[in-house]
Amino acid sequence: MQSPLDLLASLPLNTRVVVRRRLDDGFTDSLGDLIARDGTSCTVRTRRGDDVVLLSDVAAAKTVPPPPPRRAPRRGTA
Repeated sequence: MQSPLDLLASLPLNTRVVVRRRLDDGFTDSLGDLIARDGTSCTVRTRRGDDVVLLSDVAAAKTVPPPPPRRAPRRGTA
C-alpha cells in the first residue's frame, strides 16, 4: 500500500483528492483538486478557496470521484 505522501507526489495535478491532516485538537479534511505541491506542502482547491497543507501534517490522502452534477433549482408549485 502506498503512503499518503507517496500518493500525493505521484498524482497528476488537478486530480480530485481528499487530504486529512492533523491539528492540535484532532483532524480536518481538505476536499478538492490538487493544484500544486512542492517538497513541504500541497495545495487543494476546495469550494471555499485554496487550502495549503503542510506535508508534515498529512495523516491520509486518497483520490475521490468527481462531484455529482448540481441539481436544477426547485420550482415552486402553486
